[in-house]
Amino acid sequence: MEYRRVGRSGLKTSAIALGSWLTYGTATEREAARACIRRALELGINHFDCADVYGERPGAAEEFLGEALKDVPRHSYILTTKCFWPVGDGPNDRGLSRKHIFESVHRSLRRLGTDYIDIMYCHRFDPETPVDETLRALDDLVRQGKVLYIGISEWTAAQIAEGLRVVDRYGLHPITVNQPVYNMLERKIEPEILPLCAREGIGLVVFSPLAQGVLTGKYRPGQAPPPGSRGADPKVNRWVQSMIEKGWPERVEKLRPIAADLGITLAQLALAWVLRRPEVSAALIGASRPEQLDENVKALEVKLGEAELKAIDEALGMAQPAEA
Repeated sequence: MEYRRVGRSGLKTSAIALGSWLTYGTATEREAARACIRRALELGINHFDCADVYGERPGAAEEFLGEALKDVPRHSYILTTKCFWPVGDGPNDRGLSRKHIFESVHRSLRRLGTDYIDIMYCHRFDPETPVDETLRALDDLVRQGKVLYIGISEWTAAQIAEGLRVVDRYGLHPITVNQPVYNMLERKIEPEILPLCAREGIGLVVFSPLAQGVLTGKYRPGQAPPPGSRGADPKVNRWVQSMIEKGWPERVEKLRPIAADLGITLAQLALAWVLRRPEVSAALIGASRPEQLDENVKALEVKLGEAELKAIDEALGMAQPAEA
């Protein structure tokens, strides 16, 4: 396993992290999920990501993850969660107000069975709450020892910059990590967010590096999603269906010769492409079988050169090649 610093902090994460969106507490059977977590630990994965809204009901994924990790020494892994999305019907059961953040963190601590959360993410930007209220609340939680690092997810460059100004103005605990979507087909963070985070020392833990499995090549053009896949599960398939409607499987087919020439799978190609960026601290994957973890971790052995990166961009029809 390769370990990378999270931005300019001293925290070190495995380059592959295990997520629980659409898996634990939702689509993956409990014993299969436990097997995935056991295998992740065996492979050296030390980073487990969650959120208060993941699962068939709010808190379900956190409860499962806390149970699955209860016998693992707490110092040996990174545990994350998030708040923002509605977890109830009340007017304060959502957003990034001081009230909701405090209540969300304490509920998450109970469900996860831990005394502290390594990274607490603002799951989205809250336009209804002043940024200084949000970051002061998180700073208080850091000072109380209940949160170690502050993270954000899917904030724009302007919103990140606003947060940085608030941190600097009031001397608050810094924003340490950003969790955006990033993969071969979704590159919106490259023009502004990647350079901003690199300049400010904010680590990137990117989600959906395999585009919900589309970049593994399992969804073939003109064919029904394979049984057992996310795309075949009506509970969680709306994201995959959207990608299919955009024609992404047709574009992925053009990557097969590149992967074949390198002697690797499409999943390994996609992960190697994301992990080539020095700004990326970790790529978050979701797994329903331990074998998927074995395959994905091997992506760390793949080094893509300029020729391969150019071929990928040409195959996907990208106007401008991404920098290596």
